[in-house]
Amino acid sequence: MRLGVLDVGSNTVHLLVVDAHHGAHPWPAHSEKVVLRLAEQLGPDGALTEAGADGLVKAVGMAKAAAAGLEADDLIAFATSAVRDATNAADVLARVRDETGVRLAVLSGADEARMTFLAVRRWFGWSAGRLLVLDIGGGSLEIAAGIDEDPDVAVSLPLGAGRLTRERLRVDPASAAPPSAEAVEKLREYVDGRLDKVVGQMTEVGWGRAVATSKTFRTLARLAGAAPSGAGLWVPRSLTRAGLRQVMGFIRHIPPAQLMELEGVSAGRAHQLLAGAVVAEAVMRRLDLDSLDICPWALREGVILRRLDQLEPI
Repeated sequence: MRLGVLDVGSNTVHLLVVDAHHGAHPWPAHSEKVVLRLAEQLGPDGALTEAGADGLVKAVGMAKAAAAGLEADDLIAFATSAVRDATNAADVLARVRDETGVRLAVLSGADEARMTFLAVRRWFGWSAGRLLVLDIGGGSLEIAAGIDEDPDVAVSLPLGAGRLTRERLRVDPASAAPPSAEAVEKLREYVDGRLDKVVGQMTEVGWGRAVATSKTFRTLARLAGAAPSGAGLWVPRSLTRAGLRQVMGFIRHIPPAQLMELEGVSAGRAHQLLAGAVVAEAVMRRLDLDSLDICPWALREGVILRRLDQLEPI
């Protein structure tokens, strides 16, 4: 079958169309995204602004048309923390449904962690043993650990790179000055405090292999010397704690407007990179991780795999 997956995240609305069948590797046929930064369009009352809702409706409509044009047999559409956190989420979802015909399912943070864990498990296989999986999104940090395809523990914390940039560092994407050392230190203390309970949970479950996924971790790994995306999915990539510290040592002194000039850093997420690095460093330090393997599959692939598991084998 040809399956379309529409991921409405904190930064982008991303359509991925794959060709696959039960028990097979899903092969990408088409990918497109629109940068909306929905998380940055929440008003003082926590509601998604009219402009944000307008942009979302337009993007979903375009994605639906693209999936239809590619003759997708099914379209799975879901939203994560930006819509989940909006105080007017129900109204926004109703508007999307009424104007586009697309029903957006809102995933919980724990479900995000579980789906991502499934994708990582399938990518590395059973030989990877007990896994620890980390994912830094725009609005939240997901952590999961376990031995099976469904993790023993799956948690979500409000430590996304975009959220912390907006609420804690208060960085303007066009700023000509980096955040102060004091602001970065206060952010580190805040992240450490939010991790206290989770560290105990994960340590109790245990793991044999630590894996990271998401654009934030891939970008940090690239800046630390990992192979570029052009080298292909199958090239092993990793991020060491020592390499991450070196990356933090120089990006914290670079203005957000200049970070996008670094190889591997996308313009739409450059201003969030420092906050993401602070979260990555804190998690690796608190869980005593010297290195993380980077997995190219994440939430979208997990959703696809779960859908394919529901198909009857021929």
